[in-house]
Amino acid sequence: MSEGGPSDPLARLGERLDRARAKRGSEGAPGFDDPAGQQGDGQQGAGLGLRIGVEFVVAVVVATGLGWALDRWLGTRPWGTIVLFFLGVAAGMLSVYRAIAGIKMAVGYRRLDGAAGRQRAKGSWDEDEE
Repeated sequence: MSEGGPSDPLARLGERLDRARAKRGSEGAPGFDDPAGQQGDGQQGAGLGLRIGVEFVVAVVVATGLGWALDRWLGTRPWGTIVLFFLGVAAGMLSVYRAIAGIKMAVGYRRLDGAAGRQRAKGSWDEDEE
C-alpha cells in the first residue's frame, strides 16, 4: 500500500484503463463502442440489416398466405399463390429499396419532411377555405 493511488482495486483498475486509453489515443479496438459518443456503427448496421430482412420475409409470407387463402376460397389453385408470391417479392424489394435509400414517404407518396411540401399543402388548404 505504498502506492500514492487509491487502495481500492477497482479504482486502480480504472486508473490503469484511463492511462491505456490515453496512450492508445483516438484509435479504437474493433467491435467496441467509442466512449467519446460515437456509438457502434456495427450495431446500427446490424439493426438495419435485421429490419430489412424481416420486412422482406414478412412481405413474401403475408402475400403468399393471402394467395393460398384466395386459392382455397375461389378454387383457383395454384394461380393466386403464385401471383401473390411474386407481388410479395416485389413489395419486399420496394421496402428494402426504401430502407436503403432512406425514402420515408407517407400514404399517397407525399414526402413528410421538407418545407416545400408543407407550404404547398398549406397553400392548397388555404385556397379551399376562402
